[in-house]
Amino acid sequence: MIRVVVFDWGDTVMADFGTPGPMARWPEVAAVEGVAVALQAIAERHEIVLATNADSDAGQVREALARVDLDRWFGRIFVSSEIGAAKPSPAFFSMLLDGLQSLPAEIVMVGDSYDNDVRGARAAGLWTVWYDPSGGPAPDDARDHDARIADMNSLPFVLQRLEMWVERSGRRMLGR
Repeated sequence: MIRVVVFDWGDTVMADFGTPGPMARWPEVAAVEGVAVALQAIAERHEIVLATNADSDAGQVREALARVDLDRWFGRIFVSSEIGAAKPSPAFFSMLLDGLQSLPAEIVMVGDSYDNDVRGARAAGLWTVWYDPSGGPAPDDARDHDARIADMNSLPFVLQRLEMWVERSGRRMLGR
């Protein structure tokens, strides 16, 4: 069973305008289109957390999320500067797994960075959903994602399909 859905932050949950400094202090912030509806749809069945390499602390991340009314959906926030390791390093994902007290096969990572979010999570044994709003061709070596979405509106359906597949295949033990 998939218990936890982990979201990347920049350009997966919140639009990253590239403004210097903590997002909580930016003059303008915006949620990624469709993410609020997706979070509401999956919140009943899954714990929702955030994992980011942002140059902010968890409090600043939560402040930025609050500015667009998304903070209520995220129970925990894992920030590389507080963990002492960054995605895609195995140390980051090891700390994430320890913090969540979950098996890798119980977790789905949703993110836009193929290297940081998808490959890093896959190497740690997590399920992966590549958020690719460009919809362009995948890199030649893009074999590490379990699903690919171009918009957040499709995430609840994709998670439901993935969970059904996991249940049918019995792939619930350590790793995948």
